Amino acid sequence: MMIMAPSVPAMSILTEFLRHPLLTGAVAASSPALARAMTDGIGLEQARTVVELGPGTGVFTEAIRRRVPPGARIVAIEINGHLAEHLAHRYRGEPVDVVHGSATQLASLVDQPVDAVVSGLPWTVMAEPVRRRILDAVTAVLAPTGAFTTFAYAHAAWTPPGRRFAGELKERFGVTGTSRVVWRNLPPAFVHRATVPKAKFDRAVAR
Repeated sequence: MMIMAPSVPAMSILTEFLRHPLLTGAVAASSPALARAMTDGIGLEQARTVVELGPGTGVFTEAIRRRVPPGARIVAIEINGHLAEHLAHRYRGEPVDVVHGSATQLASLVDQPVDAVVSGLPWTVMAEPVRRRILDAVTAVLAPTGAFTTFAYAHAAWTPPGRRFAGELKERFGVTGTSRVVWRNLPPAFVHRATVPKAKFDRAVAR
């Protein structure tokens, strides 16, 4: 019988937020309902390589792991050393590669192309150059039919940072959209979904 490592205590997210607010970006772990919304309809059941950016306590990691087929590789990139160490212990012996590093290193950390990128990063509190560099890396590694999902808190959707981020997605992807608000999350949130990196979309339309 496999004995799983104990989950990160609920207060750990708050602790990490207080220690590193620009890195953690949340005061509570995402809910299972948000994890389902983040992983629905992005082709994980047929994926060979999936990247998760900012896995935190592993709520989305677990949702991804349950959906991907046997033999699929999951690469979870976490900049917070405490959380990365916990995840590495939790998924020891499983096809989840936990990398303690920055999402800006994405292109050098994974084999390409990637079928899906799932992100829990705090986009609206990042410095703009860092945010743009990560988004460019995401579009660079995604397969032509790959999918990118991330979430935003509903109360921040219409703030200037929230609108800027939505605009940056439209600059980089041919198809973008949002889910309904997931009320069973603290705070309530919605999911951004983006497919077909813009350069690849424009080439397809031009044919």
